[in-house]
Amino acid sequence: MTVERALRLIAGSFVLLSLALGYWVSPYWYLFTAFVGLNLLQSGFTNWCPMMTFLRKLGVGR
Repeated sequence: MTVERALRLIAGSFVLLSLALGYWVSPYWYLFTAFVGLNLLQSGFTNWCPMMTFLRKLGVGR
């Protein structure tokens, strides 16, 4: 699995999980959804994502 594919899986899972938690637990979980979205937005402009660095250190994509 490549780093890019793992990143998409993690980001999608985080968004869906935080939306569910925001609906059933507390609306404050929507802030986590916004955080993930902002990270994806800035990585589109800068081509750098903290999660990609973390995944590479874990050995994903080698």
